[in-house]
Amino acid sequence: MTLLVTGGAGFIGGNFVLDWLAQPEAEPVVNLDKLTYAGNLETLASLHGDTRHHFVRGDIADQALMAQLLADHQPRAVINFAAESHVDRSILGPETFVQTNVVGSFRLLEAVRHYWGSLQGAARADFRFLHVSTDEVYGSLGPGDAAFTEDHRYEPNSPYSASKAASDHLVRAYHHTYGLPVLTTNCSNNYGPFHFPEKLIPLMIVNALAGKPLPVYGDGLQVRDWLYVKDHCSAICRVLQAGRVGQVYNVGGWNEKANIEIVHTVCQLLDELRPRSDGQSYGTQITHVTDRPGHDRRYAIDASRLHQELGWKPAETFDSGIRKTVRWYLDHPGWVERVQSGAYREWVQTQYGAAA
Repeated sequence: MTLLVTGGAGFIGGNFVLDWLAQPEAEPVVNLDKLTYAGNLETLASLHGDTRHHFVRGDIADQALMAQLLADHQPRAVINFAAESHVDRSILGPETFVQTNVVGSFRLLEAVRHYWGSLQGAARADFRFLHVSTDEVYGSLGPGDAAFTEDHRYEPNSPYSASKAASDHLVRAYHHTYGLPVLTTNCSNNYGPFHFPEKLIPLMIVNALAGKPLPVYGDGLQVRDWLYVKDHCSAICRVLQAGRVGQVYNVGGWNEKANIEIVHTVCQLLDELRPRSDGQSYGTQITHVTDRPGHDRRYAIDASRLHQELGWKPAETFDSGIRKTVRWYLDHPGWVERVQSGAYREWVQTQYGAAA
């Protein structure tokens, strides 16, 4: 039995692969990743030489490659993490997001549909396609609005969220039209180890340590629900194990916090764990910048369905998760340096050669 994981060298996908293969009886993983700027095989360095991990560099939009991998490895499930995911980048260059998140998802679904159609008996009945998505497809909430449930209307406001919404609709359509046994998860903002330093938390940590400004959009009062990445991975495992076919599950951390509060928390932890040499707080580096276009004001996830149906809840509080995250970045300066310099791409060639 094998899992096919797409986007398994990215932030969430990489953490999932590591956590999955940390289980003593874990099934092997075929890990496909395009290795764009955010795909980093150095995240998976501990798996080098592990025969349970088979890495393939490739694109989910390459339907022929996907069909070949499915035929060769006969996975019992496909977990799709592959996506372009940074809102700012989608504003500057939306076409890449349409190509990966919409066209790529379509071609992956086509390959999976044909593969599933070829299966017989228990293999066909037990197969699952799990699509990992985002709470941003639901749009923006007002200060007093109830949190997003799985039945909330889709109202995406950025090219990124619109492209993810389109992929969600395709997954739903392939279930209702073709009977493909799908599961969809919509998660809140993830944070944790191996996060590419363009997103809020790792950017604040890296900039603070480098003595650079800590840029905060607008007034910084945009509210997000924060989910420790390891908790997200455990939720995906649980949905894969026992989720109802065709169902959508929201995954949240029950941690609504304003961006400016997150930044201050990071600064306070750094003040404690790695004080500045001049004795000043890292908070003095906070700089408010012009807000980005169409910035959603608030996201909040109601993960009650996942808890009530499948018994899942996050293991980390925000206080415990953010402390672990800051400590991880302090303990791994080499990883951060290589990501920032692009040297991790050279590492890929050294470790994996032509395979990467």
